[in-house]
Amino acid sequence: MALYEHVFLARQDLSQQQVDALVEQYKGVIAANGGSIGRIENWGLKSLTYRVKKNRKAYYTLMDITCPPAALNEMERQMGLSEDVLRFLTIKVEAHEEGASAMMQKREERSERGSFGDRDRGPRSFGDRDRGDRGPRSFGDREGGDRGPRRPREGFEGGAE
Repeated sequence: MALYEHVFLARQDLSQQQVDALVEQYKGVIAANGGSIGRIENWGLKSLTYRVKKNRKAYYTLMDITCPPAALNEMERQMGLSEDVLRFLTIKVEAHEEGASAMMQKREERSERGSFGDRDRGPRSFGDRDRGDRGPRSFGDREGGDRGPRRPREGFEGGAE
């Protein structure tokens, strides 16, 4: 049997229980066709880069699947018909990864570091920048400049014509 990693995005207005019910439904489809599902990771509600079917956010779920291609085709067919699934992606892999996925590792690292408020920024305030060796900016001589002195425009006196 082939090994797959499958990620799907569910609508933002579903509850976590409804997303879990979707996972169980697709787990049943795979099992009925002679396959099995290993690791299941719920990555939670995340913002989308762009709108997908009028949704700005989606629930992401990863599944490690071991099944024949026919079982996978049936599950993908049902996902395509479902209004609750916005997108899905399946990748064939040589072996399933051990441990947490990259998305779950990021979440664990964030929780170890603390929130944004825990950062020590020091005495700097807004607008302070390290300009290095560069001195203050100079915009040149407005009178002469490198194009010569500025002259008033011809035919324009500042009023409506």
